[in-house]
Amino acid sequence: MRFSRKLQKLLSPDLFASAFEHLSRRTHPVNKRRILQTLDRAQFEKLRDQYPYRPSSPRINRFEDVVYWIEINIERAQDLWLDRAPPMRIVDFGCGAGYFLYVCKYFGHQVLGFDTNNEPLFRAATALLDVPRVIGRIERQTPLPDLRQKFDLVTAHRICFHRIGRVRDGVEWSPPDWEFFINDIRTRLLNENGRLLLDFNPRPDGSSFFMPELRRFFLSQGARIFRSKALLGADPNKKPRFKPPPTPRAL
Repeated sequence: MRFSRKLQKLLSPDLFASAFEHLSRRTHPVNKRRILQTLDRAQFEKLRDQYPYRPSSPRINRFEDVVYWIEINIERAQDLWLDRAPPMRIVDFGCGAGYFLYVCKYFGHQVLGFDTNNEPLFRAATALLDVPRVIGRIERQTPLPDLRQKFDLVTAHRICFHRIGRVRDGVEWSPPDWEFFINDIRTRLLNENGRLLLDFNPRPDGSSFFMPELRRFFLSQGARIFRSKALLGADPNKKPRFKPPPTPRAL
């Protein structure tokens, strides 16, 4: 039984996709040091003194670790081929401190963040990074705010807005809630060849977010599912690619 499980993991499509990601990054290297040199590291080091750890959000306040998060978000951008794509319009839901959008901006893209205004550290970090953002909250079965433009890429990393009430309640959006959210983005926010990337945290017990019912739903929406990610296109009948369309709309 154990051998069969190990064999199953070795033959998993996720393993091959992960290997392809690593190979793609190695063949298109990004100079991380050059990006870090564009930041005022001394100002970020002051954030911890200005915004000390709070009992109400002990994990969020680790986002002042600039080196770690820049490296993480360079990989996120590389996996979407944003380091080698023509200029695109990108909006990031739950943008937090804004590191992903800062990296995207470094690669020449036009960016916009969307998040609540609950964390002073995030407010200060996005200001230091000069990342524009819109203040708002994503609610189930509720249309998103009018952002007055359409985008080539909509992203959301480490998603938690789908949890109803407090996190410990364990109540999450149902497929109809996700359908409303995805249709709203497709209708009002995505360009014709636009993409939507949703990246989920594992469940508290360590299991995948994509339990059988949700996996079936996302697949019915034309999603490509890879580990914690679901990539969807503007057209539910066309499978999107992590690589952007060959001729994205110019800014």
